[in-house]
Amino acid sequence: MSLGDLRTPTSPSNTMRFMSDEDLAEVMERERELQTAAVRADKERLTELLAPDFEEIGASGRVWDFESILEMLLDEDDETSDIEVHELTGRAIADDVVILRWQSVRGDRRVHRTSLWRRRPEGWRLVHHQGTPAL
Repeated sequence: MSLGDLRTPTSPSNTMRFMSDEDLAEVMERERELQTAAVRADKERLTELLAPDFEEIGASGRVWDFESILEMLLDEDDETSDIEVHELTGRAIADDVVILRWQSVRGDRRVHRTSLWRRRPEGWRLVHHQGTPAL
């Protein structure tokens, strides 16, 4: 989970900015939180975690935006289980942007996943997610 001494350019003058291990840990915790049934049923918390310009390309191939993913998540069955998160890794790809890669398990379905998180004044928000069925 460590970023080590990761530095990314922040301006044309090539000034470097440090992204801390705490930043990466916070993003990873938010990703894990989104996989819980409790959060997936909590509209207020979902709107805090998902960016208004959120988009997802699901493992089914369907494309979701902020409104459609909220509707889908809030309509999930009350007995829906948490999604297991395996092999979660992440790294900064630009200032205030983190990419995570992991594998989800729900029942007998495994999916490779990537998530792009962007830091805004109100905190880290998920802006893009993609799922690809694992073979």
